[in-house]
Amino acid sequence: MLPLIQNEWIIVLYLLTFVFMVVPVIQQRGDPMKTIAWLLVIVFLPVIGIVLYFFFGKNYRKEKMFSRKELADSKQLKLLAQYQPTDATQKSFWTSEAVEGKTHIMRMLYNSDKVLLTEYNKVKILVNGKVTFEAILEALEQAENHIHLEYYIIEDDNIGNAVREILVRKARSGVEVRVIYDDIGCWSLSKKFIRSLKDAGVRIFPFMPVRLPFLTNKINYRNHRKIIVVDGKIGFVGGLNIADRYISGSEELGPWRDTHLRIEGEAVYSLQSIFLLDWFFAGKRNIHHHDKYFPPSNITDRHLMQIVASGPDSDWASIMQTFFLAASTAKSSIYISTPYFMPNESILTAIRSASLSGVDVRILLPKRSDSKFVMWSSNSYIGELLEAGIKVYLYEKGFPHSKLMIIDDVFCSIGTANMDIRSFDQNFEVNALIYDSKIAVAMRNIFMNDIKGLQSIRPDEWSARRGWMVFRESVARLFSPML
Repeated sequence: MLPLIQNEWIIVLYLLTFVFMVVPVIQQRGDPMKTIAWLLVIVFLPVIGIVLYFFFGKNYRKEKMFSRKELADSKQLKLLAQYQPTDATQKSFWTSEAVEGKTHIMRMLYNSDKVLLTEYNKVKILVNGKVTFEAILEALEQAENHIHLEYYIIEDDNIGNAVREILVRKARSGVEVRVIYDDIGCWSLSKKFIRSLKDAGVRIFPFMPVRLPFLTNKINYRNHRKIIVVDGKIGFVGGLNIADRYISGSEELGPWRDTHLRIEGEAVYSLQSIFLLDWFFAGKRNIHHHDKYFPPSNITDRHLMQIVASGPDSDWASIMQTFFLAASTAKSSIYISTPYFMPNESILTAIRSASLSGVDVRILLPKRSDSKFVMWSSNSYIGELLEAGIKVYLYEKGFPHSKLMIIDDVFCSIGTANMDIRSFDQNFEVNALIYDSKIAVAMRNIFMNDIKGLQSIRPDEWSARRGWMVFRESVARLFSPML
């Protein structure tokens, strides 16, 4: 009799737990697919599912942790606004009709998040790690006033120590050096590495450190940004973290294929502003005498750019909205390179509709990935892409880590955001948007070189794969909102 009573109490406890969990999950009013995924996890894995939900599923976007950041940002923005260019979307200086045809993207970003358009910029595309870090180390060596560095991953390896040595030397010589590192992305970074920076006078803070008992409200929202600003004149942004594998690749995946940007001009002010806002949040430190962080620019090259940041502290998913609007209004071509492809329904619909309307849509994905489960989930979308006539290529020469979108040979996006739900909703990301035919064509040529020698996937071959592979990918896709 006693075991029967115990079983009844277990059932009652399960039902009560289920009810009290289901209501909050539904009330979040997020992506229905994400909600359903979490409900399935809670139903079939009640104990593990509830723990996972509090770690990774709970929406802290509008709760106090991020509303405080938003409030602090608004105060800081008032101080920084005077150093930013005026809203250039009101000017009539378009370099071509093609560029003018993308003003709807510029206006959307300005109206939603006050993302300012900058006019006078010099841009250098950096292909792969060797070229990128040569440019970064050279710029760091030239620093005279300050170095601001913000990264998701910094590793205690050859390139990590090369950067560290310059930062230490510059700090000791009187250059202001500030570093923000993501606490999860840099969990393996040794205390000795960090202490050597602090001992030299580098001011360094983790972004949202994860410590018990407050683990659950921080671990799922990470700073995925990669920003360097030197003397307020030179900026870097793109896909490369500070780790040897971005230069020499890895034994499992081979060479890492990535893209970064070196920027001079007005767009550097936007990168600087993003860093200073994150610094205020991470270090709780006010930075005074802003003039020296926004020196006058003498750049005369004209390349229209917007630097767009997004994260769970914003009312608008700016980068996702940019991808959606750019794809849904494309006229001739859409080229996408991303290491992780788990789009929401809006993005998936936009690129499929574009292809069906006659737009040349091509997507480059990895054949091998650093996460098999994520790769299975990404592969689950390929059939739908092929059905819409989209050409999908699997990169075979290593691991393609670039995050690129090129539209109509006139607009391109290069930055930290992947084409996945995590980048759209949960990570703090930053992308450079460039409205310029010359740069867009150069990026298109790089993309075409990446797919050179590759055959796009044939729909009949893809549909003929073994049933267990399709099932595995379908199961992985159920978890895509949580990855």
